[in-house]
Amino acid sequence: MSSLPRRVKSEAKPYTSGDELPSLPNSSSESEEEEEEWEPKSKIAKRPRLPKKNEAKAKKVASPRSAVTRKKVKKVEIKEEMDVSLPVVPAEDNKMQLLKPKEEHVGTKPKKSNKKPEVPKKMEINSFHAKNRKSLESDEKPSTSVPMVGNQVKHEKSEEDFALDEPPFKKIKSTTCPEGKPVKSLGGNKVKEEFEMNWDIVQALSEITNVEPWVCANLIRLFQEENTIPFIARYRKELINNLEADALREVQQTLEELRTVAKKTHTMIQKLKKEGKLSGCLLTSLLNCRTLEELDHVSAPYKTGSKGTKAQRAKQLGLEPAALSLLQNPMELNLFSYIRPNTKGLSNIQEVEAGVQHILADIFAKDKDTLDFIRKLCQQRYICIQSALAKVSSKSGNEKDIDKFQLYHEFSCNIKSIQHHQILAINRGENLKILTVKVNIPDGVKNEFCWWCVNERWRPKHFLKPEFMRILRNSVEDAYKRLIYPLLCREFRSKLTSDAEKESVMMFGRNLRQLLLTSPVRGRVLMGVDPGYKHGCKLAIISPTSQILHTDVVYLHSGQGFRDAEKIKRLLLQHNCSTVVIGNGTACRETEAYFADLIMKKYFAPLDVVYCIVSEAGASIYSVSPEAAKEMPDLDPNLRSA
Repeated sequence: MSSLPRRVKSEAKPYTSGDELPSLPNSSSESEEEEEEWEPKSKIAKRPRLPKKNEAKAKKVASPRSAVTRKKVKKVEIKEEMDVSLPVVPAEDNKMQLLKPKEEHVGTKPKKSNKKPEVPKKMEINSFHAKNRKSLESDEKPSTSVPMVGNQVKHEKSEEDFALDEPPFKKIKSTTCPEGKPVKSLGGNKVKEEFEMNWDIVQALSEITNVEPWVCANLIRLFQEENTIPFIARYRKELINNLEADALREVQQTLEELRTVAKKTHTMIQKLKKEGKLSGCLLTSLLNCRTLEELDHVSAPYKTGSKGTKAQRAKQLGLEPAALSLLQNPMELNLFSYIRPNTKGLSNIQEVEAGVQHILADIFAKDKDTLDFIRKLCQQRYICIQSALAKVSSKSGNEKDIDKFQLYHEFSCNIKSIQHHQILAINRGENLKILTVKVNIPDGVKNEFCWWCVNERWRPKHFLKPEFMRILRNSVEDAYKRLIYPLLCREFRSKLTSDAEKESVMMFGRNLRQLLLTSPVRGRVLMGVDPGYKHGCKLAIISPTSQILHTDVVYLHSGQGFRDAEKIKRLLLQHNCSTVVIGNGTACRETEAYFADLIMKKYFAPLDVVYCIVSEAGASIYSVSPEAAKEMPDLDPNLRSA
């Protein structure tokens, strides 16, 4: 039985050599442990060992390198020596230092010629587990390849995205959403803006663009971080609910408009504050503005150079307390006490009532709830835009221009169903002073609005005398007719024009896209025909590689059609051309009929000739451009266009 351990050792010895398995980590230390495990006691006793005194000396003086060369020295001692003589070093350097003495030690092992390939730590640990799980569990002391601080092991963070047999996981470049899962918010729906308003920019953006508020909040943050629309549309889909690029552009444009309104509002507030015209009520009205039209409506009376509104002039006469008293405490109001016989505007009771009425109308027209109610009411009713021939243009105007707008001389259409091109045409006619345009809001809207103001929104807190009730009703009607109706007309016209302009650009883009993506005719000789009457039809024959083979002029529409048909047939047969391309300009239909007649009679036999009509857009402009002169220096501009 005593020979059994020797046999095992002799078999195990070549297995644990470092040259045979260089890919296994810590193979030398493992082989040593195996040797110690299988060696008999007699073998160990025969080995030359240093005396204990020298060993103790070496423990005090020697570096950690010499300490590692001892095979029966405990690992705790190695740990202590590292603490005394060495600072903490990275794992890779430490491993290299610990490996070197083993190579130099001649007594127990042969020299190793090959360096061990470096393996990531995760792979080291995994392979070690696979090799000898039991010895790892039983061994409580840490490996010398792991950096240690004091008597504690410094554990390295395992990287979850690195494994032996799996590719690394894709990481989204976002601190808040590292796993790429859809998130509804990057940090709440509240977004801090440079210019604060009474309305929330996220909510306003959501209402205008019909996009969810959380998407709007995410987009505002992404735009603030200077992310481009292509990047957001491709790599941030989970943050924007998979919106298309066109929708992103619309949101970006609307966001810029809202920020412009906020910026102009704060500029106006600063200006009015310097001039001393800013009051608490005016500040609230300005901060409630969402569009440039509303801002102009509120700030117009305070602009330099304006005479001031009727309400402002009445306030200067001291009638504001009377107007507020009529709404809040009408029992104590006495208008006769405000009469000043020698002051213009206060000389009699009618002028005092008119002044109070103007102040009340101004309050009603600038109230946010009142404007919201009238807008909501207008959305539920039939509102139409009407255009008619202007009286001035019908007397003295260019007949040609007037005829252009014949469709719009007596035109009426609902603002919800009017076409974009109609809006643009009406606007052009109005700019040329040929048409007059107005928005027609039905009387039912006015009646319902006036009733709501008197009985609900601006209902006095106490009983009103009949004369005060009359002033209140007149104030509401005056506010609607003089202030609110023009504001609504401007808003409707502005929105319709803005939408029409956007649509016209998109239409141009769609047409251009269709034109650019038209597939070319490949591998054919083509005859291009630029039709005309007086100067004839210009011909050009080009090869499949776009080389100009022949150019000519034929007069198909001046009585020489039959004679020129021979020339065309000869050219087609000569160049083996079976495709005729006709431009869609002047004399296009006549030229088309001419070629169709010849093809039907099989005049060009044996060739099977076909024809098509293409757009001439840009051909004549290009033919006289410097680029065309460089490309075709020897040709006439007419032939270049063909």
